Amino acid sequence: MFTGIVEGIGFVSDLYKRGDTWLLRLKVPSELKPIDPGESLSVDGCCLTVVEEVKDEILVEVSWETFSRTKIKRYFPGTKVNLERALQIGKRLGGHFVTGHVDGVGEVLSLEYEERTAKLSILAPSELSRYLVEKGSIAVDGVSLTINGVDGSVFWVTIVPFTLKHTTLSELRSGDWVNLEVDILAKYVEKLLKFKGIDEDFLKEHGFL
Repeated sequence: MFTGIVEGIGFVSDLYKRGDTWLLRLKVPSELKPIDPGESLSVDGCCLTVVEEVKDEILVEVSWETFSRTKIKRYFPGTKVNLERALQIGKRLGGHFVTGHVDGVGEVLSLEYEERTAKLSILAPSELSRYLVEKGSIAVDGVSLTINGVDGSVFWVTIVPFTLKHTTLSELRSGDWVNLEVDILAKYVEKLLKFKGIDEDFLKEHGFL
């Protein structure tokens, strides 16, 4: 479990296949170390397991499911990635609950600067549009953000100066891919409503609509 508050920026050193998994080698900033084998690490919002640590680099394992569902397949040596260690009990939850299980890949439509902030517009996969709610939470490349507006499968967020400075979001360009994770609470509510048989007719009948 993570918070979506990025702790540092790493760099991809290598990405290669071994057996039925992929291995991703990363250079990590000193403030994130030590990172022991077996620990979970959010890499651009993907929860990955550390399998090795050597000097200023770590090796993380990527399953085929994660490789195929996320933008990891587009990594190359030198790619910058957002990093966050797993949430510790007793620490403040500054963002929102982020599982590290990416729901899909979005496409950046634009990044427009408005004085010191920036407006980021993204086209999400159509199957995620029902989870996009104005003022709701979403993780974009592992960064916890608030949705400011929604139009179908397109949504936009405002990125504050601190986030622009301490994440990779400031380097996004039109056409870039971003990992998206919708709010886990929204998915649980959807599941509960389906299980209970609550639909639009039920809500109208009981005066909610």
